[in-house]
Amino acid sequence: MNQSNTYDAIVIGSGISGGWAAKECAEKGMKTLVLERGREVKHGDYPTSSKEPWDMPNLGNLSVEDRKKHHIQSRTGFITEYNKHFFVDDTDHPYEEQDRFDWIRGYHTGGRSITWGKQCYRWSDLDFEANAKEGIGVDWPIRYKDIESWYSYVERFAGISGEKLGLPHLPDGEFLPPMELNCLEEHVRDKIRSKWDNRYMTIGRIAHTTVKHNGRGPCQYRNRCKRGCPYGAYFSSVSTTIPAAMQTGNMTMVSNAIVHSIIYDEKLGKATGVRVIDSETNVATEYFAKVIFSCASTLGSTQILLNSTSGRFPNGLGNDSDQLGRNLMDHHYGVGARGDFEGFEDKFYNGRRPNGIYIPRFRNINKSTQRNDYLRGFGFQGGASRKDWKQERNGPEFGVEFKNSLLHPGKWQMSLSGFGECLPYQDNRVTLNSDKQDKWGIPLLSIKGSFKENELNMRKDIKESAEEMLDAAGFKNVEGRNSIQPLGRCIHEMGTARMGHDPKTSVLNKHNQVHAVPNVYVTDGACMTSSACQNPSITYMALTARAVDHAASELKKRNL
Repeated sequence: MNQSNTYDAIVIGSGISGGWAAKECAEKGMKTLVLERGREVKHGDYPTSSKEPWDMPNLGNLSVEDRKKHHIQSRTGFITEYNKHFFVDDTDHPYEEQDRFDWIRGYHTGGRSITWGKQCYRWSDLDFEANAKEGIGVDWPIRYKDIESWYSYVERFAGISGEKLGLPHLPDGEFLPPMELNCLEEHVRDKIRSKWDNRYMTIGRIAHTTVKHNGRGPCQYRNRCKRGCPYGAYFSSVSTTIPAAMQTGNMTMVSNAIVHSIIYDEKLGKATGVRVIDSETNVATEYFAKVIFSCASTLGSTQILLNSTSGRFPNGLGNDSDQLGRNLMDHHYGVGARGDFEGFEDKFYNGRRPNGIYIPRFRNINKSTQRNDYLRGFGFQGGASRKDWKQERNGPEFGVEFKNSLLHPGKWQMSLSGFGECLPYQDNRVTLNSDKQDKWGIPLLSIKGSFKENELNMRKDIKESAEEMLDAAGFKNVEGRNSIQPLGRCIHEMGTARMGHDPKTSVLNKHNQVHAVPNVYVTDGACMTSSACQNPSITYMALTARAVDHAASELKKRNL
């Protein structure tokens, strides 16, 4: 039984990080087992990808019954009849909220790589050095030069479209041709550039192919990405990395496999495998490998590590520092401004571009941009569009007059939405509640955390900055907003098993290895030591590819 269940590498999870771990391990010749806790999804298993609103029950809105099943997922607005099959049933997958936390999850092959926002921005040393310079948390054990080549490596394979800006604090990548700004966005870009010498507006850097790339078709501008893309035009595990891993003949995937814990051998001083529960039959199985990659998502990996107890690690695998579960971060958003624009009435745009604009961070970069009321910074996403037929649906018109009104687009409008950095706080943490268990007998994750003074002060500046940029560009009826969202809502949760130099203050080393158990690597969002303000997924990809390369080298040297 041990022999048939033994592999060179085990990868826990098949999302953005897990897909990359699977591809890299398999391509390096490792016999690789991928454990996915949800159902199997193959590229093309997108049942609503071509359906119109009139094809859907309730015009795509969730039923009352589905809202009860997805009572957490539905309170965010991200889940609809079109994509409910890519979000978990909250009644079957509970967790405890000491403070409100919107844990958005998808348990199936590819995980959230099917429904993610696809924005991809490199970090720089402004981000990697911030903790050390400011005395916040612990210092990152890596710098930009350590992963620069790995950013390029994953970008070339994934297919990232974007425009180069030459900004040191937002390094350029390996880009496919960028999508186009529309006429109003070009106007705003030019106005911002003429008024401020440190603010830039560009098209979003996004994991969408704009030309044929690695056997995948270009984006069709349907903007139905969250249903799954039959053209493979955006990067996901099911369209890109998992097929690449399968082509090697070295990958085996087991679906409906809930990882209970990692097996630690105290005599050997290393992990030997994982304990798995079949979600449909409840049958328990053990799998064994020389190296284990935990890519189960930030909180998923941490839950597994916390539940992996032994005489050596009574509080969770590798938790000598008591940092496992601490320093939970997420970006804060729901703050910015919108406005109406008079002009360009004779212009429109083609298709439904699944992308928006990006304004990189311009605060706390140097002395001239220094703020005294908060640390770190923020970026803006958003875009301009014309109001459509929906503006008329509650109007007084009827008959021919009403039908004709639907054929004419409304005024131009634009919104700017800020995404701000969250500092690592030790008391923003997750723990296990052993008194409450899910239906597979695994202790529930208990989550406590909130945004604090630094983030709240930053939000005031985000709102005012958005308003002043729209005012400068000539918008009317400019309205600011500042609606604080709970942790988790941005779906950029990070931290809880941070990297660091010192085993006494961190869980992972500079290669993403658990300090005390070096044949276990954690390469999803749990490893993050700070959050920056950029979307983090491209950094997870780069760190994962880098970690697998290190593991392969260490295996050859017989160090693992």
